[in-house]
Amino acid sequence: KGAVTKEMVASMAPSPIIFAMANPDPEISPEDVRAVRQDAIIATGRSDYPNQVNNVLGFPYIFRGALDVRATRVNHEMKIACANALAQLAREDVPDEVAAAYHGRALKFGPDYIIPAPFDPRLIWYVPPFIAKAAMDTGVARRPIKDMEAYRASLAQRLDPAAGFMQKISASVQGSPKRRIVFAEGEEPSVIRAAYGFQAEGLGAAVLVGREELVHANMRAVGLDPAESGLEIVNARLSDHGGEYAQRLYRRLQRHGYLMRDAQRLINQDRNSFAASMVAQGHADGMVTGVTRTFAQSLEEVLRVIDPSPGGRVLGMSIVRAKDRTLFIADTSVTEMPGSQDLVEIAVEAAHAVRDLGFKPRVAFMSSSTFGNPTGERSSKVREAVSLMDAMQVDFEYEGEMSPELALDPHQRSNYPFMRLTDSANVLIMPAVHSASISTKLLQTLGEATVIGPILLGLSKSVQICPLSASVSKIMTMATVAAYDRPLAAAAE
Repeated sequence: KGAVTKEMVASMAPSPIIFAMANPDPEISPEDVRAVRQDAIIATGRSDYPNQVNNVLGFPYIFRGALDVRATRVNHEMKIACANALAQLAREDVPDEVAAAYHGRALKFGPDYIIPAPFDPRLIWYVPPFIAKAAMDTGVARRPIKDMEAYRASLAQRLDPAAGFMQKISASVQGSPKRRIVFAEGEEPSVIRAAYGFQAEGLGAAVLVGREELVHANMRAVGLDPAESGLEIVNARLSDHGGEYAQRLYRRLQRHGYLMRDAQRLINQDRNSFAASMVAQGHADGMVTGVTRTFAQSLEEVLRVIDPSPGGRVLGMSIVRAKDRTLFIADTSVTEMPGSQDLVEIAVEAAHAVRDLGFKPRVAFMSSSTFGNPTGERSSKVREAVSLMDAMQVDFEYEGEMSPELALDPHQRSNYPFMRLTDSANVLIMPAVHSASISTKLLQTLGEATVIGPILLGLSKSVQICPLSASVSKIMTMATVAAYDRPLAAAAE
């Protein structure tokens, strides 16, 4: 402490870099540096100051990469690779979840953020691949990694069980023709960041709906240069297609109490009506909304413009990833109290979507009773749905009514030798929205599972609705699903 003085700092060249690493008291405190040089870049070993230099940023990930390629030693090139990885990660957009861990402090590359935060969860999958590659390039790796993207995905999955699933979806989207996804709430900072990340990762072309001057202002606020962002901005009021969209909307609503001026007002002023019209008219391939409005309100506005797929059922399906198991739960958002026929339609729509995602659907109709024990009005509704399914010729396994433990525990199934499921169920059809929503949110809140969605199924066009006030990463996830979603939208056709 005191080894570096204010006078020394004042005499330094412009934008001096000062690493005061002594602990617990650095050679000079950041407060003393700032008192004489506002342009200084300061790092310490203390967690209560910005730019903490901590060996936890290096050792664990160097060892992880070295061990995974069975490196004979850790050489200089591997250490340099670690430093380069950290430097690159510091320049990446920081997810909201990371900022929340640091009391909401804005983490954006600059004088107060030149090093990633020590507890940034991205470190585990971002840094080790750099180490592994350096070991391979310098000939010290005894077991080279052939597929670096698969390795990165496996690292991410250790931290987040859903990461591997979403990696497959993202890889499919990146390998397909690029689709235009319209972000209806394009003036929101979180949406702007998500749209930029979506486009930067090669997932598609992002279109922001909003007033250009406000979008540009919010871009600058989140550290993006409007001139270099590459994001397309569409102002609903100024769009050349506004009249065309209004005419189409009026034809749909004219017998439901709407005048032409009402349709024009919706197109000009309602972001969801405009964005959905872009998709309906083929000017975009999909849309994402819901950040500023409830799911129910957003869905109502979308349905004014876009119809369900022919013979399809609109529903919300949540994807739950836990303990090396992927479950699909429906309906988690649309039909509050489905009847027996509703449950059948939900099951068919969900099963088709699950198959399209690459899984063999095994459907279980959930109830508080199991095969009539105990009896009750609500369980009889579920039992009737199974009877209706028996009269159909569906191409997937199903069974019910049953409790969750019977659907998921193979040991319990031995008590019911007549069951038609050949393995544990992976599609759970809930008797009502409230039970579906409560169960998924409870799992997520307790940290027992990672939940994606609800994903909107059954529309003739690709639309996804985010949770209200969704984080940047969740908005990106839903945009990725929207870009993937064309097969899902047509699954029941």
